[in-house]
Amino acid sequence: MAITMTKGQVGLTGNAAIAYAMKQINPDVCPAYPITPSTAIIEDFSGYVADGAVDTELITVESEHSAMSACIGASAAGARVMTATSSQGLALMWEMLYIASGMRLPIILTDVNRALSAPINIHCDHSDSMGARDSGWIQLYSETVQEAYDNLFQAVRIAEHRKVLLPVMVCLDGFITSHAIENISLIDDAEAKQFVGEYIPRQHLLDTDNPITYGAMSLPENYIEFKHEQSRAIAGSKEVVLEIGKEFGKKFGREYGLFETYRLDDADTAIVILNSAAGTTKVAVDALRKQGMKVGLLRPRLFRPFPFKEITAALKNVKAVGVLDRADSMSGFGGPLFSEVRSALYDLEARPKIISRIYGLGGRDYKVKDAVEVFGELDRIRETGKVETLTKYITL
Repeated sequence: MAITMTKGQVGLTGNAAIAYAMKQINPDVCPAYPITPSTAIIEDFSGYVADGAVDTELITVESEHSAMSACIGASAAGARVMTATSSQGLALMWEMLYIASGMRLPIILTDVNRALSAPINIHCDHSDSMGARDSGWIQLYSETVQEAYDNLFQAVRIAEHRKVLLPVMVCLDGFITSHAIENISLIDDAEAKQFVGEYIPRQHLLDTDNPITYGAMSLPENYIEFKHEQSRAIAGSKEVVLEIGKEFGKKFGREYGLFETYRLDDADTAIVILNSAAGTTKVAVDALRKQGMKVGLLRPRLFRPFPFKEITAALKNVKAVGVLDRADSMSGFGGPLFSEVRSALYDLEARPKIISRIYGLGGRDYKVKDAVEVFGELDRIRETGKVETLTKYITL
C-alpha cells in the first residue's frame, strides 16, 4: 500500500500504520510468517521491501517458531530486528519468546491480538499476549491506530536502551484496530529516523575482536543470577518507558505515560480496561457523568512491567473498581489484569472494593450498555459496601 506523506492527517488501518512505521524505522532484518489478522502488516511491508523503500532483509520462513528463531539469530548477530504475529502464531513462538528475553535481545514484535484456539476463532481477545505475559517481554497496549503507530517507534528506543536490552511487544486489537481506518498524524521520515537513531549493539556474535557466547548452559551455580539481572532490567524499564514517552511528546506533540486516566480525579467508581474497549467505556463515562454519576476510567498502556505503585496511587480514592479482562486466566478467580490490579491495591489501608468481569472473548461485541451495566453494579457496591459476585463473564 503506497502512502504519500502529507501534512495533517491520513486515513490508515492499524496494520497499514504499523507497516508504514516499520518502513520508516527500516529494520535490518524482518523474519515473518503471516497469520490473520496481522497478515496485512507483512504484506504491506513486503511491498516496501520489493520497491526498495527499505534496506531490510525480509526472511520468509516456514512457521512462527522459525520466525522468532530467525529474529533471535539476527539480533544476536547485531541486527535491528522486527516481526509481527497473532494468536496461534505467538503461541508457536512460546519457546523462543523466553530465549529472546533471556538472551537480552531488543527484538520488536507487533502482536495483533486474536483469540487462541480451541475452538478456532480469528477475532479479538487478549489470550495470546496474556499467555506470554511472564515471558520477559515488555508489553505495550494500544487503544487506537495512532497509539499503535506511535508505540512502535517508542518500542525500538525502549528495547535498545542500555538499561533495558529486552524485547518489546506492541499489542493492538485484531480487526477492531488492525482493520479499522482512522485518521492519524504521520511522523516525517527524517524525524522518525532521527528519533529511533542508529542501532549500535553493545555486543554481538560478529564482533570477532570481542568474542561472546549466546545460549550457553547455565547450571544452579549461576542461573538465578541471570534471571535476577533480567528481572531488574524489566522492572527498571518502567522509568525508560516514561522517559521516552515524554521525549516523544516533546518532539511530536503526543505524550505517553504508563497508563491513561479519563475523568478519574473525582470518581467514586472506575473501570480498568485495555486497548480499544477503553474508547467504548469513555462514551459510557461521559453519558453517566451527564446523569450526575462520578465515574471514571483507567487504561493501562504498559502491562509488563506492571506499574503497580502508580496504578495504586491513581485508584486509591475510588470506592469500587471493575477490572474488565478480554482473557480468562483459567484460575477460577478472575482475569489476568484483575489479578494484577487487585494485588496492587492490597496494601492500601482503605482499599476499593474490586470485581472481575470477563468480556468480549473471541471478538464478541463490547457495547456502551455493557460498560453502563458494570458501572451500575459498581455503584451498588459503593452504596452497600458488599460484593455479591467477585468474578463473572459478561457480554454472554
